[in-house]
Amino acid sequence: MKQLDESLERKPQKHDIMDMVELRIRNLQAFDELQSFNDTGKFLYIHPLIAHQSERAQLEKLLQTDPQEFLRLHKNVTDNIRRYECYLKRADRQNKRTQDKENLRRHRERESLFKAILQKFNSK
Repeated sequence: MKQLDESLERKPQKHDIMDMVELRIRNLQAFDELQSFNDTGKFLYIHPLIAHQSERAQLEKLLQTDPQEFLRLHKNVTDNIRRYECYLKRADRQNKRTQDKENLRRHRERESLFKAILQKFNSK
């Protein structure tokens, strides 16, 4: 940033201006990522450094490269949701209620991710 500022103070070239703009965009993305994590505890996965680390990016890539595996994982998630819903109804799992509720919430979030990816894929 400091080097770019110095080059912009003297005669700026087109590539210097473009570098400054790209750096500003990355800085704003990083700020948005940190703000989101601070507010919600979750990243937005828009900054280039972490965009490809998200579960969403991995699932989208899997859908493109191996649709059968994607559908198998989706079925596993729906089966897990059914399983944990049944666990919550069972009296013998009274001592594991909070853990079962947390697992159910986690699998429902993952299912919504699968649905969003499929909806995006179908709208293309």
